Amino acid sequence: MGFNRREMLRFGALGAAGLVLSSSASSAILPSIVYPPAPGGTDPLAPLPPALQTQPAPAGINPRLLERAKAALNAHRVGPRDMMGVVDFSLPSSEPRFHLVNLIDGSVESHLVAHGRGSDPDHSGFVERFSNDFGSYASSNGTYVTGDYYDGKYGLSMKVRGLDWSNYNAEPRAIVIHNAWYAEPDMLATHGKLGRSEGCFAMSRKSQWDVMRRLAGGRMIYADKLA
Repeated sequence: MGFNRREMLRFGALGAAGLVLSSSASSAILPSIVYPPAPGGTDPLAPLPPALQTQPAPAGINPRLLERAKAALNAHRVGPRDMMGVVDFSLPSSEPRFHLVNLIDGSVESHLVAHGRGSDPDHSGFVERFSNDFGSYASSNGTYVTGDYYDGKYGLSMKVRGLDWSNYNAEPRAIVIHNAWYAEPDMLATHGKLGRSEGCFAMSRKSQWDVMRRLAGGRMIYADKLA
């Protein structure tokens, strides 16, 4: 599917903002967290040590999804590999499903995250489908790495890049991490679910900053839905 005018204008604005505010320029605004060296050596692309490969899944995260994420981390040789994001789109938007997984100590911190309206046309709160197409406004499943900070429609945000056949259009589609009013926790009390994005990882302002700080610097996000 080709570009539509709205996607082209949105991506053009995002790219221009990226030129103004690169990851290095924004580091003074929102620095990434520096973690202690991961076990098993200093090579950020080395396979996860056996102890981390077989580490039980922390409470609150699906062990099958975590194993898929670890496999993707090794298959794509993503580095650094001290922290990764795992998004469980099997869960509804009313549940914390964006998991920050610490690969050093096995701890996890979970956040609410919205999905794309093209993935949930009936606004049920559940992801029904994924798409990598322009104009779909859907979430895409697969492996991502974080990119630059930029100042956009929702303030300071973060680009992501898709590494799989299922999400390789993420960057040209302007799929990013940003905050949004419809992703704040008070939406649950009113509607029982979050609002929908246009395919982005939309979060509350607090969650967005926590996630961006911990995953900055090319760290991995793995998003999928288990049958």
